[in-house]
Amino acid sequence: MVLPKAQRTSQGDYPSIEILLVEVETEAGIVGIGEGLARRGARGYATLVDEALSPRLIGQDARDRRRLWRLMRNALTGRPGGQLVEAIAAIDIALWDIAGKIAGEPIYRLLGGMGRTHVNAYASSINWLDDATVEAEVAHALALGFREIKVKLGRPVKDAIARAALVRRLAPETLLGVDANWAYDVDEAITVGRALADLGYDFFEEPIVPHDRAGYRRLSQHLPIRIAAGESDYVAAEALISLEDRSLGMIQPDVTRSGGITETWRIAELAAAHHVAYAPHVGWSGAICVAASLHLAAAAECFRSFECMVYDNPLRDSLCSPVIGSASQLDEGRLLVPQAPGLGVTLDRAVLDAHRIS
Repeated sequence: MVLPKAQRTSQGDYPSIEILLVEVETEAGIVGIGEGLARRGARGYATLVDEALSPRLIGQDARDRRRLWRLMRNALTGRPGGQLVEAIAAIDIALWDIAGKIAGEPIYRLLGGMGRTHVNAYASSINWLDDATVEAEVAHALALGFREIKVKLGRPVKDAIARAALVRRLAPETLLGVDANWAYDVDEAITVGRALADLGYDFFEEPIVPHDRAGYRRLSQHLPIRIAAGESDYVAAEALISLEDRSLGMIQPDVTRSGGITETWRIAELAAAHHVAYAPHVGWSGAICVAASLHLAAAAECFRSFECMVYDNPLRDSLCSPVIGSASQLDEGRLLVPQAPGLGVTLDRAVLDAHRIS
């Protein structure tokens, strides 16, 4: 699907997106819906679901989510990750939707809950574009009532620092964070991170490539700012590395990449055990990701803030009803958690058909 407005990060322009959608139906006729990340090549993901995963699930008890997760994971050998785990995520989310509908409860209640019906949210994101566009985007986020804003930064370093200073002048009382989308090497990240700390920024997300574990440890030891990452992790075993060595101050798994609600909840629980903040990644995903992430945010003990996207995306804004997690619904810096059973949303068939990849 082509976005109404292309998004720009340090990695380039993103004019379009794809997602994987699945429906799982029980023998009793209960239908659950789910979403997998699938930024590119969604047809390939659909083939994987149809040919490798679905045959393993037919005739199984939909309530056995952990057993079914393992059953799907064993469809391929090797380390878990990539296309397989993102496809599993879609099915797993649908199974949780079914579980909530069977129980007559929203998913966050099934997870235990922390008594939250609303969650804090930050505006995501101010694009890595020209100053005039950035000024307009910051003004828009503030007008919507956001008290927290995330800013995209890139290279060169001097321009990144100047941009961070500009946004601080535009939003002097706002909690600010930065997402660099792997723009820097370790030494550049230290330079930028120190400048961000001097400007009073709260967190520095993905300053370097996600697989440079030693680099993240070095950053955590040399920077007086919270380091954030985790959207590139697929399973809890990967996330545990950064939690155990305390290289992250905030972990950000994406439920549509990190194996669905079952595996992402493991990550959130591990984060709580290690006293590390949890902030679900949403990014350019669709409405089902938003719903699942809101439930995780409501239930997680160490939840910090929810990523609320502030650009138009029909796959997020109109694919499901009711609309949830929208910036227009912000109330005193918070968003309402869905209260209906399961995910609390239903697919709009007309919108689905309009954007379906043939």
